[in-house]
Amino acid sequence: MKACGLIVEYNPFHNGHAYHIEAARKKSAADCIVAVMSGNFLQRGEPAMIDKYTRAKAALQSGVDLIIELPYLYAVQNSDIFARGAVSLLHEAGVSSICFGSESGIIDHFKDSYRAVQRNEFAYKTELKARLSEGLSFPEASRHAYASIGVSSGADLTKPNNILGFSYMKAIYDQNLPIEPLTIGRKNNQFHDTTITGNITSATSIRKQLLKEDNPLSSIKHTIPEVTRSGLHQYKQTTGKWHEWELYFPLIHYRVLTMSETELRQIHGIDEGIEHRIKKYAKNVTSMYEWIQLIKTKRYTWTRIQRMFTHILTNTKKQHMKELNQEKASPYLRILGFTQKGQTFLKEKRKKRTAQVIFNLKKSNHPLLIADERAVRAYYSVLTPFYQKQLFQQEFSPPIRAGKSN
Repeated sequence: MKACGLIVEYNPFHNGHAYHIEAARKKSAADCIVAVMSGNFLQRGEPAMIDKYTRAKAALQSGVDLIIELPYLYAVQNSDIFARGAVSLLHEAGVSSICFGSESGIIDHFKDSYRAVQRNEFAYKTELKARLSEGLSFPEASRHAYASIGVSSGADLTKPNNILGFSYMKAIYDQNLPIEPLTIGRKNNQFHDTTITGNITSATSIRKQLLKEDNPLSSIKHTIPEVTRSGLHQYKQTTGKWHEWELYFPLIHYRVLTMSETELRQIHGIDEGIEHRIKKYAKNVTSMYEWIQLIKTKRYTWTRIQRMFTHILTNTKKQHMKELNQEKASPYLRILGFTQKGQTFLKEKRKKRTAQVIFNLKKSNHPLLIADERAVRAYYSVLTPFYQKQLFQQEFSPPIRAGKSN
């Protein structure tokens, strides 16, 4: 059985994601679609609006056959670490291709860019270091460094999807994995568009609408499948909340106010004295938005600061990342759900896997699973104790089994 891999967040699952699944299936001629999906905290350091199980159910009923959770220590990271974790999981799962969205939809742009970096690695690193020393953020410094060595303008490594796509390509080629990279063009919108303009729109615009409307589901129903609408409605009815940053402000604020600067420096991502700014502005702020705005500099972008705060919330330390970096790949595949076809694929590839397949958050001393449990507890911490307990119990339940097999 031939499988194509997708690397996703589905926050929430919308019509553009459904298009991506079907386009990837067609381009790869795959029998099975395997998705690696971030859990409850996402790559840009944000909490997902609704939990991973609700998002996984929508994906399984919309064309995905097997969903593997990307561990927290890979999920809330820069694009290179995020890609390394996700690609290694898809390789262990046994996919023969990975299909990602990009602005142009032309894979040769990414291949040419990778070759340019390989040929001019020293020049790239020299320029990157020089730009970082000027105080530029890593994404901005990278953009200058790529331009200096003639990276394909078609790849446009200023765009979020292209940056991630290039990182997937790099992870595949650097590890010499037998995976074919494929890409499809984004349809109708940009990654961070904030306005809904049609049936296919950005997740950013959907989230913005959900957070500002009194009765938002009616205003976005044309952009999402029915299964997503139902899941959003049920989650909001059950918990009374969409998860968003401001809910976590009291928890993070308390932690920072009661931590010393020495303790803050132990948190992953807090480097170069940024702990002084975090502590300084903590004294008088009243919201996450205000706090991040005060801390932000050219060097420390909004996304980078969000990741720091997520790691403070989950108590993720530099030592945890040191332990992760000693692993060549994840030693396990955490299965969130599957269709009948996905289950068949999983069984078919079991003799070729070195990673263990697990179906719930079993007790373990492995740093990835310990970090996952901390992240889950942190995510649900803004709910009432009753729902915290109820939703946390999902971690010990069997994977979702979708009746529909595509």
